[in-house]
Amino acid sequence: MRHYVSTSEEGINRNSMPFRLFEKAKRLGVWNPRDIDFSQDKADWDSLTQKQRDQTLQLIAFFYSAEEAVTHDILPLIHAISKTGHLEEEMFLTSFLFEEAKHIDFFNLLLDNIGIKRDLNSYHTPVYRELFDELLPETMGRLLHDQSPKAIADACVVYNMFAEGVLAETGYWTFYESFKSINKMPGLLEGVNNIKRDESRHIGFGTYLLQRFISEDSDMLDYILNKLQGLMPMAIDMINTLRPDEESAFGISKGAGQEFAMRQLNARIEVLKRAKDKTIEEIYDTEVIFE
Repeated sequence: MRHYVSTSEEGINRNSMPFRLFEKAKRLGVWNPRDIDFSQDKADWDSLTQKQRDQTLQLIAFFYSAEEAVTHDILPLIHAISKTGHLEEEMFLTSFLFEEAKHIDFFNLLLDNIGIKRDLNSYHTPVYRELFDELLPETMGRLLHDQSPKAIADACVVYNMFAEGVLAETGYWTFYESFKSINKMPGLLEGVNNIKRDESRHIGFGTYLLQRFISEDSDMLDYILNKLQGLMPMAIDMINTLRPDEESAFGISKGAGQEFAMRQLNARIEVLKRAKDKTIEEIYDTEVIFE
């Protein structure tokens, strides 16, 4: 017989972090890509050098296809969490699917408005394919038959901590460093800011879930950190692919991108380390700072 949390004595924990993230998603996750004005972006795009356009297209292609990949691959995590009986976590995860699909919509509209209608798959490098064609779907797909803490932790590390928390955050930074200082591509930057805000909640959820596992079993900390640190060579390889020269067409040094990625990694590690001595109640009560 199914146990219904919603009508049980314990009910829904509205004060838990995942439910508070759900509240944020209801309030902040409803932006519409159709409302973004891309009129200036077309003129700005035409004013860029060929090298600037090419490097930007590769970054867009990385993001666009990654959003499609994570839209496909989030379903097994929703399935796994539903099987473990954490309703508040499942409720928040429903917002992931909507938001990732909306991010695909944004990049589609962006490309249409700047006049790019060709195949961009040639921009996908071997290391990109390794992550999004192999590692991500394999790790997420495992959850359909394995809902153990380690299997779910692997999914959160690859999806939330690495793909979103390191790679995507570095990509947002690159967009801003490239276009903010030259005051170009306002529609692109508006959409990227909205996506970043959505995915900060996704990262917050992944961080919370890993903290929960660490609180329940302190040995999970080393397991999770080893998994996360083991992925970093892939991040450096991807950054180097985007910046084959020492300086990008927008004047961003290769080293600056690597340093930003490492700061993101270290920030995630420090948060996870603090969970080792926390109770689940303390983790539930963690302040939601993710927008």
